[in-house]
Amino acid sequence: MAHPGIDVIRQLLGDTRHDEVPLLERRANLAALAGSPPAPDGVAVEVIELAERAAERLTPAGAPGDEVVLYLHGGGYCSGSLDTHRGLAGSLALACGRTVVALDYRLAPEDPFPAALNDALLAFDQLAPARIAIAGDSAGGGLAAATALALRDRGGSLPVALVLISPWVDLTQSAETYAELGDVDPMLTDRSLTTMAEGYLAGTDARTPYASPVFGDLTGLPPTRVDVGSDECLLGDSRTIVDGLVAAGGTAELHVWPDMIHVFQAFPAELVPEAAEAVTAAGGFLAGHFAPTDG
Repeated sequence: MAHPGIDVIRQLLGDTRHDEVPLLERRANLAALAGSPPAPDGVAVEVIELAERAAERLTPAGAPGDEVVLYLHGGGYCSGSLDTHRGLAGSLALACGRTVVALDYRLAPEDPFPAALNDALLAFDQLAPARIAIAGDSAGGGLAAATALALRDRGGSLPVALVLISPWVDLTQSAETYAELGDVDPMLTDRSLTTMAEGYLAGTDARTPYASPVFGDLTGLPPTRVDVGSDECLLGDSRTIVDGLVAAGGTAELHVWPDMIHVFQAFPAELVPEAAEAVTAAGGFLAGHFAPTDG
């Protein structure tokens, strides 16, 4: 049975997935789709500098000062901003009861790989000694996983948990779901993602683990929650990263939301009630891993 809210979104998006879209137009399209939502009521916004980049600290009332979620926005590594993801990051802050710090990391092709990764690593370091979780959507979800890999490889502290929303974790676009769901996904195609991957990688092998975490050693990564829609091409990426984490001895949860599309959590809850449900569940996951344990 079709989802009425998702049907409205499909109609608004139209059928432009296969169009060749110049970079500036791609950025403008995402900005127009997302708008510039304010933070939810009850969340204070402070503009800061982090990792020599603009950032926003989104703090709900009563949030502890020593526990922070670093949020990395989506946009295919070439678009997205603090403006486009303020609503989602703020909703996550409310849901987990912690400050969320959203980072305006450098974008490709002006600043290709590993610029975004280096920004995320520096942001993590500058947020310490707070206890830190990392969350992100789409490319930001892939960047969150890559950041955790790099932190593990260098030694030292790790995030307490990861939340990955429709993560893009395989820049080779090799998942079977591109063929299975190619006519269903209203937002993404393997071709469009390959174009963005080429701009981000700038000649780097797409199988490099810090760009495509599914090709890395996933041993020793933090507890991870992955949320994805049943009707998006990146469903395969979510399955693969969770399978890899579990096979490596880690703790990982996969939550597939029926009838949902790419990063449905960013859409208004009045239109897509599942958006609020998923954010609430992700927030509970993060709060549970911040909470002190006995013993």
